[in-house]
Amino acid sequence: MSSEAPSDSRIGTPEHFRWLLGIVKVILALNLLDAIFTLIWINAGLAREANPLLAEIVRDHPVGFSVVKLGLVMGGSWLLWRYRFRPLAVVGIFVVFLVYYLLLLYHIGYLSLVVGTLLFP
Repeated sequence: MSSEAPSDSRIGTPEHFRWLLGIVKVILALNLLDAIFTLIWINAGLAREANPLLAEIVRDHPVGFSVVKLGLVMGGSWLLWRYRFRPLAVVGIFVVFLVYYLLLLYHIGYLSLVVGTLLFP
């Protein structure tokens, strides 16, 4: 029995990168959803922006907030994608995905709490 991994289990094949690109696209979509939920919660007076870089502009300039937020994540995603052949960049893509996925779960949980409070006061 050989201790070598089979040759088809290499990281960095075109199929791996197709999956990784899909994850990056999901990150961008999750970031957009986070921006939308954040604007809804802040405009309703139910939350405040946790990111100190964006907290100043979110209430007075929602379009500017959205552009900056989406631009920062797009830039970071592009940088990680550019270095996708490096293991640390791949780990970074998965970490960012996990963070935005957990944020979406948080928003959905908060939404259910708000809706439940409205329906069952």
